[in-house]
Amino acid sequence: MDQLRNGMAAALLGEARWRKSRFSNPSGNCVEVAGLPGGAVAVRNSRDPEGPALIYTRAEVDAFVRGVKDGEFDDLID
Repeated sequence: MDQLRNGMAAALLGEARWRKSRFSNPSGNCVEVAGLPGGAVAVRNSRDPEGPALIYTRAEVDAFVRGVKDGEFDDLID
């Protein structure tokens, strides 16, 4: 695998085990996530599984999840 970088083709993350939320809608419009070797987390669009993936550190994902749980982004879904 090449060095991890934002925007790399998700197909290049061959070891990734992608998963999506059980709350995703039936048409599949959601994001998928995968833990990567070394602790990074990849995110891709489920409608474009071969397309680009965004790569985040565990600390970045942790900060985002904590923000979601704390309601910091609730205004985005109203």
